[in-house]
Amino acid sequence: MSIKSGYFKQNLHIDLTKGTAERRTTADAFLEKYIGGRGFGAKLVWDNLKKHDFKIDPLGPQNLLVVAPGPLTGVYLPSSGKNSFVAISPATGLYGDSSMGGGFGIELRQTGIDVLSVIGKAPELSVLFIDNGETKILPMPELKGKSCLEAEGMIKERLGTHTVHVATIGVGGENMVKFACVNTDWSRNAGRAGMGAIMGAKNLKAIVVRGHMDLPIYDVAGLIAEAEQAFKYMEEHKYFKLWQQEGLMNVIDYANEKGILPAYNFKDSVFARHDQINGTTMVNRYKIGDSACFSCPMCCGNICLVKSGKYTGTVAEGPEYETCAMLGPNLGIDNFAAILSATRLCDELGIDTISTGNIVGATIEGYEKGILSLSDLDGREIAWGDEDAILELIQKIAHRQGIGDILADGSHRIIENWPEMDKIVLQVKGLEQSAYDSRASISMGLAYATSDIGAHHTRAWTIAKEMEEGQNWTNDEKVETVIYHQKVRPLFDMLGVCRLPWIELGLSERHYANFYKYVTGNEASLEELLELSNDIYDLTRLINARLGMSRKDDTLPYKVWANPPLTGPNAGKVIGREDFQKLLSLYYQKRGWDENGIPPAEVEKKFSD
Repeated sequence: MSIKSGYFKQNLHIDLTKGTAERRTTADAFLEKYIGGRGFGAKLVWDNLKKHDFKIDPLGPQNLLVVAPGPLTGVYLPSSGKNSFVAISPATGLYGDSSMGGGFGIELRQTGIDVLSVIGKAPELSVLFIDNGETKILPMPELKGKSCLEAEGMIKERLGTHTVHVATIGVGGENMVKFACVNTDWSRNAGRAGMGAIMGAKNLKAIVVRGHMDLPIYDVAGLIAEAEQAFKYMEEHKYFKLWQQEGLMNVIDYANEKGILPAYNFKDSVFARHDQINGTTMVNRYKIGDSACFSCPMCCGNICLVKSGKYTGTVAEGPEYETCAMLGPNLGIDNFAAILSATRLCDELGIDTISTGNIVGATIEGYEKGILSLSDLDGREIAWGDEDAILELIQKIAHRQGIGDILADGSHRIIENWPEMDKIVLQVKGLEQSAYDSRASISMGLAYATSDIGAHHTRAWTIAKEMEEGQNWTNDEKVETVIYHQKVRPLFDMLGVCRLPWIELGLSERHYANFYKYVTGNEASLEELLELSNDIYDLTRLINARLGMSRKDDTLPYKVWANPPLTGPNAGKVIGREDFQKLLSLYYQKRGWDENGIPPAEVEKKFSD
């Protein structure tokens, strides 16, 4: 294997404390081994942790923030608009990363770099501007308290141009809400693991990029031919038009039918009024346009407008499934206009919709059960479906007002403050759970439990396969499927592409090995690329082990063991603790880790370069 093209071989390293920018040459061996995106980030974060003897405050200046597209980002092939943010997460205190779509990663590459790394803290609120070969750190204290959208507009006005891409934080990031996100292109977010809080802690309001460089490609003709095959396959798929029409909102009906849709803080897994907030309702009453990331024919973004009622005039991109489920049925809301309003509010404040919906739902249930008092809630009652109280609480979280100051620190602090909330908050390792109920799918439970960033569905989404296979699916097959997902999904992030053409339309993984070959000239097979991706999963496991994580942390929320769904096809179902522990041991065995989930010493040697 050898790299012939596809990279600029440049890492732009920023020290905000010193106010310096340094372009560092990246060796071919590093490019081959770590590929890009999440791979670059994990290795650079590992190296930085070693420098500090694995003692880093996630919100301190020593925490390295890595922003990394991949070699396929911005290239003519399906859905190539992805870019990763990587650091030690303030939400979990462990490894964290989050993927962002839109155009930011492409523009970052066109400045002539493959990866951006940021250390330190600026003396005042600032903007990092990478303008082709020139880098500036611009103090902009006037951006304090501005929403993501307003800040982006002010930055473009200050720079006197709209030909830039901006990744910015809102007031949630400034206030270091531990699930703050990074926003670009209106509503594309690096949403999970608190990347926005890290930027806020660094006094970094935004990263602005403008680039004009052509992306290096080894075999343009081969790439175009392969891409045309992939586009043709997608366009002929029976669900392609549905994806263009509804995007991820088509999952609402599926999740409700299968009994995996969160309702009332996962007290139930079906929602009686799901048809009032599903994709059909969105299309018929609210949708006014489509949006897409770079080179994506699926166009899964929906531009929606509220045309009547108390939320008239609210316009937002989205929601997609996770946002709609967590801010809708999970909170007892059956008003799509209210969900749109909450979506827009979270985008403006710069906070993750999954964690926000999860924490607000836990707050409602905690009050309902008497764990939280009216005094705890600052004298403002809250209940299922109470749209006004819910929107007010979201504001209080982002601004750290009253109870919002505790909720803004996420699951760990909530449980620390009110220990009984441990039975109500759904989280793994401190990251709040995604919108798929795992009580009917032990493989999905295993995926949440062993995810390196916490309970997030994008690490391995096996729930559909298990429901399809039912009792015929052996433990070996369940574990192997989870591990395969944990191999292939990091590879998409490393390459800088979206997983949806593969997981939703069945586009073969082998296309991506061919794309990589045509872009880089590296003849690595799919199997070899998957092993490199698997190495990154080993590396993030090592990072977490060095930070104190072990088998005890590969667990599931209390509700998954003890509180079955009340109605629907999975009523009465929970995951048995003993069954789960057997599956976890088998998972460790197949991964080659010890019984405590720690990779062997020879694995660590792989990353000593």
